[in-house]
Amino acid sequence: MATTSIFVSSVQKELAEERRAVKAFVEGDALLRRFFTAFLFEDLPAADRRADEVYLEEVGRCAIYVGLFGNDYGYEDKDGVSPTEREFDRATERGKPRFVFVKGADDKARHPKMEALVGKAGAQLIRRRFSGVSELTGALYASLVEHLERTGWLRTKPFDAAACPGASLEDLATEKLDLFLSRAQSQRGYPLGPGTPVETALAHLNLLDARQPSHAAMLLFGRQPQRFLLTSEVKCMHFHGLEVRKPIPSYHIYKGTVFELVDQALDFVMSKIDRRVGTRALGPQAPVEYELPPEAVAEAIVNAVTHRDYASNASVQVMLFSDRLEIWNPGELPSVLTLDELRRPHASIPRNPLIAEPMFLAKYSEKAGSGILEMIARCREAGLSAPEFRQSGGQFIQTLGRAPSEATPEVTPEVTPEVTPEVRLVRVLVGEMTRQQLQRALGLRDDEHFRKAYLQPALDAGLIEMTISDRPRSSRQKYRLTAQGDKKGRT
Repeated sequence: MATTSIFVSSVQKELAEERRAVKAFVEGDALLRRFFTAFLFEDLPAADRRADEVYLEEVGRCAIYVGLFGNDYGYEDKDGVSPTEREFDRATERGKPRFVFVKGADDKARHPKMEALVGKAGAQLIRRRFSGVSELTGALYASLVEHLERTGWLRTKPFDAAACPGASLEDLATEKLDLFLSRAQSQRGYPLGPGTPVETALAHLNLLDARQPSHAAMLLFGRQPQRFLLTSEVKCMHFHGLEVRKPIPSYHIYKGTVFELVDQALDFVMSKIDRRVGTRALGPQAPVEYELPPEAVAEAIVNAVTHRDYASNASVQVMLFSDRLEIWNPGELPSVLTLDELRRPHASIPRNPLIAEPMFLAKYSEKAGSGILEMIARCREAGLSAPEFRQSGGQFIQTLGRAPSEATPEVTPEVTPEVTPEVRLVRVLVGEMTRQQLQRALGLRDDEHFRKAYLQPALDAGLIEMTISDRPRSSRQKYRLTAQGDKKGRT
């Protein structure tokens, strides 16, 4: 959540101490300062503008109005109305949450117009009376915490299970949900399939909170998840050296659902690492091996996206250096797991179980806590050192060492700093292959991403062709290289 501004009712000499106390209290409290800043009119620098224009503009800009009403009515404009009443009326017109605090146990000493304003406020909302600063700050704290709970920013439920504030079922993409259900059904035998009503599908996955989509629902199937969860994006960077240096040669910020983030980040890494092209002794298509096992890279990225702390203001970062791949994600290991235990068989303890479950159903991950062990095994099979894991500054960091560049007699290293998706597809296509076989060879899980980013561009470019061209949707459809594609695959 971005910090919300609170407008504290305009300058009144009578309540100067209380106004300053409110600002100091809000910005000094460990909880409130995470969510709020307090605006005082007198903190604005001098400007060539009318004061009434400025304070009314600030009321419109701020998210919450806090009215402090004393005995004095204050300065009156040509219509006989004070700034305090103008501000209250503007907050009312704009539908702002209004918290009104009245000083004094009774109205005996109150100016008639201020007494009338207190009465007007009382007819619209619940007022709180206070006698001193400590009573005022205590009442304000209770009001702000209640506001945070009501709007969903302060939760008693886990993050992934809690309703996503401001989101509705219309913010979910039914086509993304149907693609997931199709995959989950084919890969894991999930009982629900495409066409299942949205509410039914979400309820089955425990992704509704009082009929409102949860944070997990938005991250999994949202049309624009980053509209509600800005830092859920993934930042990918490629450096030619051993450390972070500017300018960054290649820098991409990816947005989308958690499935799309994984596939896009994996594409970024695989398109920039070295690949080794073997001989054609065993067939017409030369085998291609990447210096980092695609399965290990995918596992590391899935871990970061699935198990990150989504309440953090930081994003997942994927950084490729000349000697290593580092993947940083906000959050630390569960307290019952240590870094050493990650390298041994261990239980699966997901930070976000309602995100982890659909990732498992779509076969992006396994439940058994074996993902890290599989990553280690894949790297060792490729002749690489075991991945390293560490925690630093609230971040969990996975490091995969890159392969040495020496060539063997049978293998020629070929550096490809930028390889388009359709060229990657051409280089893994051997003979005739189905869509599922091509996706497995590329290490991709998301069907729609594969179709849009790989398959269709390769078809449009004339690099591949269908084996059953007159029935594009045939269940027996396969793909093969064209002459142009074969030539492209050799370069």
